[in-house]
Amino acid sequence: MTGKAELDTQNIPSHVAVIMDGNGRWAKQRGGLRVFGHQSAITAVRETVEAAAELGVRYLTLYAFSTENWNRPALEVMALMQLLVHTIRKETGTLLKNSIRLEAIGNLASLPASCQRELNEAKELTKDGTRMTLVLALSYSGRWDLTQASQRMAADVASGRLLPSAINETIMASYLVTAGMPDPELLIRTSGEQRISNFLLWQLAYTELYITDLLWPDFRREHFQEALRAYQRRERRFGKTSEQLAVS
Repeated sequence: MTGKAELDTQNIPSHVAVIMDGNGRWAKQRGGLRVFGHQSAITAVRETVEAAAELGVRYLTLYAFSTENWNRPALEVMALMQLLVHTIRKETGTLLKNSIRLEAIGNLASLPASCQRELNEAKELTKDGTRMTLVLALSYSGRWDLTQASQRMAADVASGRLLPSAINETIMASYLVTAGMPDPELLIRTSGEQRISNFLLWQLAYTELYITDLLWPDFRREHFQEALRAYQRRERRFGKTSEQLAVS
């Protein structure tokens, strides 16, 4: 597999989103519990974050825990929450060293108090990071995001702070939890599943999809680089024709 030297440094997506899938299957193939797969995935997260920062990606959003994941066996959910706390605590120093700011999106109030505490402390410590923003999607779903945005807009309309006629795509986006972030130009999904699993439904409207059969614990920086090469080989038309793009 070729290295990052072949990448066009002038065509690096500013925002990459990742659906980290396949931990359970990876563990099962090795005769272990699903939790073993989650534990083994930390290296993939670390290498992906490092590769993204090195290449100049401005935002990297990782789908770490969906609202649907609460329906998993209680033991697995508890182990995931404990792993999350441990990992945030362990990696905060590395984020600081590399000037990476940590953010989180989702229904964070539904997380255990220990997770909320670790997240808030890490966000505060890394708030001045300027190299890249690492966004963890936790207890997140696209439908939840659109629902909470609609509720807040409705409340503003009812109070007179927002006119219904003023609502457009820009206003709608400002009520989403990703307000202030660019929409992802590239979505990477591991494990070969060909769906977006209720992730960033509004934000992925024009996102390029890159799907690999690799299970997430096996994902490394060279695989991230290959995803960006695939992105750079594509023509992003946004509804226009190739001829129109050539003229503009």
